[in-house]
Amino acid sequence: MSKCFALLKFSMVAAIGAGLALAQAPAPQPATLTITGDIPTPLTLKAEDLAAMPREKGTVNEQDGTTVEYEGVNLREVLKRAGAPLGNQLRGKTLASYIVAKAHDGYQVVFTLGEIDAAFGNEQILVADKLDGKPLFGYQGPLRLTIPADKAGARSVRMLESIEVVRLLK
Repeated sequence: MSKCFALLKFSMVAAIGAGLALAQAPAPQPATLTITGDIPTPLTLKAEDLAAMPREKGTVNEQDGTTVEYEGVNLREVLKRAGAPLGNQLRGKTLASYIVAKAHDGYQVVFTLGEIDAAFGNEQILVADKLDGKPLFGYQGPLRLTIPADKAGARSVRMLESIEVVRLLK
Protein backbone atom coordinates (compact mmCIF):
# COMPACT_ATOMS: atom_id res chain seq x y z
CA MET A 1 0.00 0.00 0.00
CA SER A 2 2.84 2.41 0.77
CA LYS A 3 4.26 2.03 -2.78
CA CYS A 4 0.86 2.92 -4.17
CA PHE A 5 0.64 5.97 -1.89
CA ALA A 6 4.18 7.07 -2.84
CA LEU A 7 3.34 6.77 -6.56
CA LEU A 8 0.13 8.75 -6.06
CA LYS A 9 2.01 11.43 -4.09
CA PHE A 10 4.69 11.66 -6.84
CA SER A 11 2.02 11.95 -9.53
CA MET A 12 0.25 14.76 -7.65
CA VAL A 13 3.51 16.68 -7.10
CA ALA A 14 4.42 16.30 -10.80
CA ALA A 15 0.98 17.49 -11.87
CA ILE A 16 1.13 20.51 -9.57
CA GLY A 17 4.67 21.32 -10.78
CA ALA A 18 3.55 21.09 -14.40
CA GLY A 19 0.64 23.42 -13.64
CA LEU A 20 3.01 25.96 -12.08
CA ALA A 21 5.31 25.75 -15.08
CA LEU A 22 2.38 26.45 -17.38
CA ALA A 23 1.19 29.32 -15.23
CA GLN A 24 4.66 30.90 -15.28
CA ALA A 25 5.18 30.47 -19.04
CA PRO A 26 5.59 33.82 -20.80
CA ALA A 27 2.54 35.21 -22.55
CA PRO A 28 2.62 35.06 -26.36
CA GLN A 29 4.28 38.08 -27.92
CA PRO A 30 2.03 40.49 -29.81
CA ALA A 31 2.28 40.37 -33.58
CA THR A 32 4.91 42.77 -34.89
CA LEU A 33 6.76 42.79 -38.19
CA THR A 34 9.82 44.91 -38.93
CA ILE A 35 10.71 45.90 -42.49
CA THR A 36 14.28 47.14 -42.92
CA GLY A 37 17.07 47.35 -45.49
CA ASP A 38 17.40 49.33 -48.71
CA ILE A 39 14.08 51.15 -48.36
CA PRO A 40 13.21 54.79 -47.68
CA THR A 41 10.81 54.07 -44.80
CA PRO A 42 11.79 51.29 -42.38
CA LEU A 43 8.67 50.10 -40.54
CA THR A 44 7.51 48.20 -37.54
CA LEU A 45 3.94 47.06 -38.10
CA LYS A 46 1.78 45.91 -35.21
CA ALA A 47 -1.25 43.63 -35.38
CA GLU A 48 -3.61 46.62 -35.54
CA ASP A 49 -1.62 48.14 -38.45
CA LEU A 50 -1.90 44.90 -40.41
CA ALA A 51 -5.61 44.59 -39.55
CA ALA A 52 -6.24 48.06 -41.04
CA MET A 53 -4.54 47.22 -44.36
CA PRO A 54 -6.31 45.59 -47.34
CA ARG A 55 -6.95 41.91 -46.54
CA GLU A 56 -6.72 38.87 -48.79
CA LYS A 57 -7.37 35.16 -48.41
CA GLY A 58 -5.40 32.31 -49.90
CA THR A 59 -6.10 28.60 -49.97
CA VAL A 60 -3.24 26.20 -49.27
CA ASN A 61 -3.23 22.44 -49.85
CA GLU A 62 -1.37 20.91 -46.92
CA GLN A 63 0.87 17.84 -47.26
CA ASP A 64 -1.68 15.71 -45.40
CA GLY A 65 -4.27 16.40 -48.12
CA THR A 66 -6.31 18.95 -46.16
CA THR A 67 -7.09 22.41 -47.46
CA VAL A 68 -6.78 25.46 -45.22
CA GLU A 69 -7.44 29.14 -45.76
CA TYR A 70 -5.00 31.80 -44.60
CA GLU A 71 -5.97 35.44 -44.27
CA GLY A 72 -3.68 38.43 -44.09
CA VAL A 73 -2.06 41.27 -46.01
CA ASN A 74 -0.35 40.83 -49.35
CA LEU A 75 3.40 41.25 -48.89
CA ARG A 76 3.36 43.66 -51.85
CA GLU A 77 1.20 46.07 -49.78
CA VAL A 78 3.60 45.89 -46.85
CA LEU A 79 6.58 46.58 -49.14
CA LYS A 80 4.77 49.50 -50.81
CA ARG A 81 4.22 51.07 -47.39
CA ALA A 82 7.96 50.81 -46.75
CA GLY A 83 8.77 52.40 -50.11
CA ALA A 84 10.32 49.32 -51.74
CA PRO A 85 10.86 49.74 -55.49
CA LEU A 86 7.77 48.21 -57.11
CA GLY A 87 5.68 49.07 -60.16
CA ASN A 88 7.36 51.64 -62.43
CA GLN A 89 10.37 51.83 -60.07
CA LEU A 90 11.21 48.15 -60.62
CA ARG A 91 13.46 48.50 -63.65
CA GLY A 92 17.16 48.09 -64.43
CA LYS A 93 19.36 47.70 -61.35
CA THR A 94 16.42 47.49 -58.97
CA LEU A 95 15.48 44.14 -60.56
CA ALA A 96 18.51 42.74 -58.71
CA SER A 97 16.72 43.37 -55.40
CA TYR A 98 15.42 40.68 -53.11
CA ILE A 99 13.88 40.28 -49.68
CA VAL A 100 14.88 38.02 -46.83
CA ALA A 101 11.99 36.88 -44.63
CA LYS A 102 13.17 35.84 -41.17
CA ALA A 103 11.46 33.78 -38.48
CA HIS A 104 11.84 33.92 -34.71
CA ASP A 105 13.71 30.57 -34.77
CA GLY A 106 16.25 31.76 -37.37
CA TYR A 107 14.59 30.21 -40.44
CA GLN A 108 15.04 32.41 -43.53
CA VAL A 109 13.76 32.43 -47.11
CA VAL A 110 14.44 34.71 -50.08
CA PHE A 111 12.08 36.21 -52.67
CA THR A 112 12.97 38.53 -55.54
CA LEU A 113 11.03 41.77 -55.90
CA GLY A 114 10.20 40.60 -59.44
CA GLU A 115 8.27 37.62 -58.02
CA ILE A 116 6.21 39.94 -55.84
CA ASP A 117 5.55 42.78 -58.30
CA ALA A 118 2.18 42.74 -60.08
CA ALA A 119 3.78 43.39 -63.51
CA PHE A 120 6.19 40.45 -63.23
CA GLY A 121 5.55 37.32 -61.13
CA ASN A 122 2.49 38.70 -59.34
CA GLU A 123 2.84 35.99 -56.66
CA GLN A 124 0.30 36.12 -53.87
CA ILE A 125 2.47 36.09 -50.77
CA LEU A 126 0.52 36.72 -47.60
CA VAL A 127 1.62 38.04 -44.24
CA ALA A 128 -1.05 35.92 -42.59
CA ASP A 129 -2.44 36.31 -39.10
CA LYS A 130 -5.46 34.01 -39.44
CA LEU A 131 -5.95 30.36 -40.33
CA ASP A 132 -9.46 29.24 -41.19
CA GLY A 133 -10.82 32.47 -39.67
CA LYS A 134 -8.99 32.11 -36.33
CA PRO A 135 -5.76 33.75 -35.08
CA LEU A 136 -2.63 31.72 -35.71
CA PHE A 137 -1.64 29.61 -32.73
CA GLY A 138 1.63 28.69 -31.02
CA TYR A 139 4.33 27.66 -33.45
CA GLN A 140 2.30 28.99 -36.40
CA GLY A 141 2.36 32.65 -35.52
CA PRO A 142 1.46 35.20 -34.52
CA LEU A 143 2.42 35.98 -38.15
CA ARG A 144 3.21 33.61 -40.98
CA LEU A 145 4.38 34.21 -44.51
CA THR A 146 2.48 31.87 -46.80
CA ILE A 147 2.50 31.38 -50.57
CA PRO A 148 -0.71 29.70 -51.74
CA ALA A 149 0.63 28.90 -55.25
CA ASP A 150 3.72 27.05 -53.99
CA LYS A 151 3.47 23.28 -54.36
CA ALA A 152 5.81 22.71 -51.41
CA GLY A 153 5.52 24.67 -48.17
CA ALA A 154 9.25 25.21 -47.60
CA ARG A 155 9.08 28.96 -48.36
CA SER A 156 6.35 29.46 -45.80
CA VAL A 157 7.80 31.21 -42.75
CA ARG A 158 6.19 30.48 -39.39
CA MET A 159 6.75 32.94 -36.52
CA LEU A 160 7.60 35.68 -39.05
CA GLU A 161 9.42 38.58 -37.38
CA SER A 162 11.22 40.60 -40.03
CA ILE A 163 11.67 41.34 -43.69
CA GLU A 164 14.86 42.86 -45.06
CA VAL A 165 15.02 44.42 -48.54
CA VAL A 166 18.44 44.01 -50.17
CA ARG A 167 19.55 45.74 -53.36
CA LEU A 168 22.49 43.96 -54.97
CA LEU A 169 23.37 46.64 -57.52
CA LYS A 170 23.52 50.24 -56.35
